[in-house]
This record gives sequence, structure tokens and C-alpha cells, in this order.
Amino acid sequence: MDLDTARQELKEFIPHVENISDGSIRKMVGRDLARFKEFKKQGIAVKFGRFTQKENNQIRKNVGEFLSISGLDSAEKLLFPSRYPEDKETINRLKAEHEFCVKISEGIPRPWRLIYYRARKMFDPNNYKGRYTKEEKEQLKKYQAVHGNDWKKISELMSRSNLSVAMKFSEIKSAINYGPWTKEEIQKLRHAVREVIRRKLQMEDGSSSSREQPDRDLWVDQEKLCQQLPWTEIETKVGSRYWRQCKQKWNSILVKKMSKGQQLHVWIKRLQNKITLIKRLYEMKVEDANEVNWEELSGAIGDVTTTYLQLQFYKLKVSFVPFWQKKTFSEIVDFLFQYKLPELEEKL
Repeated sequence: MDLDTARQELKEFIPHVENISDGSIRKMVGRDLARFKEFKKQGIAVKFGRFTQKENNQIRKNVGEFLSISGLDSAEKLLFPSRYPEDKETINRLKAEHEFCVKISEGIPRPWRLIYYRARKMFDPNNYKGRYTKEEKEQLKKYQAVHGNDWKKISELMSRSNLSVAMKFSEIKSAINYGPWTKEEIQKLRHAVREVIRRKLQMEDGSSSSREQPDRDLWVDQEKLCQQLPWTEIETKVGSRYWRQCKQKWNSILVKKMSKGQQLHVWIKRLQNKITLIKRLYEMKVEDANEVNWEELSGAIGDVTTTYLQLQFYKLKVSFVPFWQKKTFSEIVDFLFQYKLPELEEKL
């Protein structure tokens, strides 16, 4: 199957397929396309976002069954063969013989790659070692000074996962403030974000014209770029906060900015967003908020962040759904669709 045809067929199941590389498309044709079509016949949609408990249990079942038929004695060997160099060739041969790719994804309507990454996270013993001791933190600093940001090497030395050591170093490499943000910190954050956005705009435009744009124009562009900002660089510029704090604070600033304004077109846009949000959530027919792909939803609505949408949904249920604390997610959505949506559409 040629790439154009493959993208066209996958687009039915993956709306953002245009942003996926050619190499990944080829793999998805082999691993996912037939599965997706089979799920469609059963009336099951392909899912993204957080894995549910049911899906986690299915992954455990799939891994357990593969261990039984292959004769491998641990999930760590199966999912992390590089940790067992003497057995690596045998492990890979057994995985090919017993169709590992097919077995691990059975019963789960998601792209194979996401299922595989989820399984690795679930079965990696290095992910569940609790808090870092003072000795480990000092060790981490020394290893980073020697090996730089080679987190794979450092994770092997410390018997922690790659993500764990990278995140922990980000937190401890400088004096981190965990209290309320000061005005000076917020100003540093705004300045850092402006700098990286200007640079991105310059690279895209191939000119320095963005330097001359007023801040108002820059704020329009940052709505589209906020999810792709280099947060570790911004963390360095702020100095007193680690990257996750910077991202969360920036998202809250965006929410406040997007909530301001008295002009009629702003009010209409917000009303349209609420209407679209309720309709989209109702169409998804999901039972749990964790099953909602907020990022995909924000892309469908356009020019809004996932944080903004989640805040709007929270406001809707708290303001208009009686006894919402005692209702399930699907009951809340059904109530908003049946009773609040007609009122909002009448206002519009």
C-alpha cells in the first residue's frame, strides 16, 4: 500500500495522521490498520488519552499469556531485552515466532505503539522505587556531571527509569520554589515564553519581522504554539521553578487571558466553545473522564488549550448540574446535553 493511500485509510481512525512520520505510517499499516477495521465492525472506536483500569488489566492479561506461550520467565525480559544482553537474541526470536505485536494488543482499541509504551511503563520495576534518598540525589548530580543528559546511561547506573532520572534532575538542579508564584517569577516566565515564541516565529518566517510585531499579535500566535514550547529551556530562564511548574503556570495564565474581554465577538466565541464541548463529549459516549482525549478535543474546537476546555467543563457541571458530585461522568454529560445545551443554543 502506498503512503498516500495508507494515510487516507488511517485518517478515519486517527484524525492527526498528517502529523505522523512516513516511517510510523508504514508500521501502523502493518500493526494497526487491520485491527482498527475489525474494531470498527464491532462498533468500537479507536481511543487515545489515559488508559482505563480495564485496559491496564487487559495488558497484564496479554503479557501474562505471551510469557506462557513463549516460555520467557519475566515481563522485564520481554519488554526490556537490552537489559539482558546474553539472552537478547533468544528473546527477540521468541517474540517474532509467537507474534508479540499481535498478542500484546489483543482486545485494546489503541495504536500498537501506545499499548507497547504503556506495557513498558507498567512492568518496569525501576518505575516504582519510591522517593529519592539524599544519597541518590547526590549520586544523580555526579552522574549528570560526568555523562551529561545521557539519561539511558544514568538510568542504568541508578536502576531507575530514564524518565524518572531526567525529571528528578530537573527538579534538583537548582533551588526550586514550591510556594505561590511571585510577581517577579511570573514576569520572568512571561519574558521567557515570549523569547522562545519569537524565535520559533523567526525560524518559521525566515526573517526577523516577528521582532517588530506588537505583543498583541504575538499572543495570538502563542495559542497555537503553547503545547510545543521548550519547557526545559524556559525552566532555565525562570531559574526558581522546574519545567512542570512553568508549564502549569503558563496554562493558567492562558486560561485567565482567554476568559477576559467584554466584546461581543469574544462572548459569542466562548458560547460556541461551550456548545461544541458539550456536543463532542456527548458524541464520544465515554464512561470516564480519563477516557477523553482532551488534546484531540482542543484541536477539534480550535485555538483553545486542553486546560481551558477542562476548566470550562468543570464550570459547566458545577454551575448547572444538580448533585453533580453523586453523578457519573456520563450522567453529567447527558444532563448538560439534554438540559443546558438547548439553552446555550437559544442564547447563541
